[in-house]
Amino acid sequence: MTIQFVTFGMFIIDEFSFADEQGKPTGKTIGGGGTYAIIGARIWLPPDTLGMIIDRGNDFPQDMQNRLLTYGSDIWHFRDDTNRLTTRSRNSYKGQFRGFEYITPRIRLTPRDLERTRLTRPASVHFICSPTRALQIVSEIQEVEKWNPTTIFEPIPDRCIPEELPSLKAVLPHITILSPNAEEALSLLSLPLIVTKSAVENAASEFLKMGVGKENSGSVIIRSGALGAYVMTYDRKGRWIDAFWSSAENIDNLMVVDVTGAGNSFLGGLAAGLSITNGNVYEAALYASVSASFTVQQLGLPHLTVGSDGVEEWNQDSPHRRLEALRQRQDRNIK
Repeated sequence: MTIQFVTFGMFIIDEFSFADEQGKPTGKTIGGGGTYAIIGARIWLPPDTLGMIIDRGNDFPQDMQNRLLTYGSDIWHFRDDTNRLTTRSRNSYKGQFRGFEYITPRIRLTPRDLERTRLTRPASVHFICSPTRALQIVSEIQEVEKWNPTTIFEPIPDRCIPEELPSLKAVLPHITILSPNAEEALSLLSLPLIVTKSAVENAASEFLKMGVGKENSGSVIIRSGALGAYVMTYDRKGRWIDAFWSSAENIDNLMVVDVTGAGNSFLGGLAAGLSITNGNVYEAALYASVSASFTVQQLGLPHLTVGSDGVEEWNQDSPHRRLEALRQRQDRNIK
């Protein structure tokens, strides 16, 4: 069976500190941009069509192992090293400020890590990194004969700076989809960090002028939180895709608990949507928005249950029900 989607994002044990006086962790959960991305895809696709490498250290918690397996054991390719600790990070919250730091060494993943595993040559790949490192990843992909995957590039926040723009311009012709969030897009382009729909639309247009994808065949998707996501291709007008939990309805505000991982899961859902819709990026973005909607409902990953009829539910709801509701809303907006 062809693997539809693999992420090169990492698995991380996220520790959280909510303004604790001693700064000690007040909890921990499964984290990492790669983990959220693969679950965003898992919402739509069966586990044996997906893949992610997880580097387990000697401290890997059994409860996290058990939780990961609830999503399907086929997804995970575990690599064990008893001489090291699992990658961990600390997320500290104080008011509106969020700090992030790695507290154990990290192991970065590259296309070469897929060699001699069942994950080799997937149809689409996702990577979260600087534009400079994206060039290295693309170079490794090009080394593999007869492999031309859909490439989904999510720039890492702290490298969305003007100094990375030359590397971004160099890698864009080899990228199928570029997807920063709104602040990251504006920062890369040295534009004022005031997020409005017109500012986002202008930024997407600027990226497309640089040439995204082979012969300008790629897309730009700027994820903009409650505003939704702006999808633009070279040959078609841009289109806004609503966030599923729209601020237009008061009840929806109660559904957004924590936005950590929402952008990552959006892009995993996008990859799944591209597979399901035969590459229609506008339709795929609806799948992406629904994936993000499940991620923001709790701290950590959404919950999967399977009914007696074999039908999967996420957070006790149907992804397909949400997809149809979002599609109807989009159709009303267009009219």
